[in-house]
Amino acid sequence: MFTDRHDAGVRLAERLTGRITDENVVVLGLPRGGVPVAFEVAQALGAPLDVIVVRKLGVPFQPELGFGAVGEGGVRVINSYVVRMADVTHEEMVTVEEREQAEVLRRARRFRGDRAPVDLTGRTVIVVDDGIATGGTARAACQVAHARGASRVILAVPVGTPDTIASLREDAD
Repeated sequence: MFTDRHDAGVRLAERLTGRITDENVVVLGLPRGGVPVAFEVAQALGAPLDVIVVRKLGVPFQPELGFGAVGEGGVRVINSYVVRMADVTHEEMVTVEEREQAEVLRRARRFRGDRAPVDLTGRTVIVVDDGIATGGTARAACQVAHARGASRVILAVPVGTPDTIASLREDAD
């Protein structure tokens, strides 16, 4: 479908150009794969680019399966269905959450250095990732953007399953 993330970003930017007319827009890329896609979107829209750091909460015995996500500002999203199906205990959840929240803080410092995050208050925010599987990370990113004062949050991704995309309409405008 796409040659690489650059190609995905260019094509996603083409879809957004003309649809986003708000001049008070900021683009937030989810590290790592979403940042190169977000770069192309920000360039095309002439918008500032920042990162939004969230981490998937992986089931202890199968870390690629997310039971939720955490993000900057203490945002926490839990998929109770996955927790039940994977039989994740409260203690396991706490252990994974503490580790991933520390990683959120570490990565935010690494990506931004001493620079403060872009102020989102009253702005239209476009959250960009390179694709969506379970939606936990994207959901957390949208919630973080709302919590940081965004007036409107648009989720823009080049690929994702229709069911997952539909479920994210609760968190993205």
